[in-house]
Amino acid sequence: MKLKLSALMAMFLPIFAFAEDKLDTGDTAWMMVSTAFVLLMTPAGLALFYGGMTRSKNVLNTYAMVMGAFVLAFVVWIIAGYSIAFGANENAM
Repeated sequence: MKLKLSALMAMFLPIFAFAEDKLDTGDTAWMMVSTAFVLLMTPAGLALFYGGMTRSKNVLNTYAMVMGAFVLAFVVWIIAGYSIAFGANENAM
């Protein structure tokens, strides 16, 4: 039993790293386009979702609050998040 378990565990050890040597420009472009699609989709979807939960007279206010929260989060990302994610620190994620 121990031999089978050891063999099973050894099978899943990361022996080889299958990382690519260089960045593929097509993959990078697709990830950027996908990110832009998600960033455009999220505020509209949230506005429609929360707008459907309010009365018709409050829908415009709900849309404005969702867009305001999106703009605030975007500005905070530009100011602080970008430097944390892509800064020159080698010990970062």
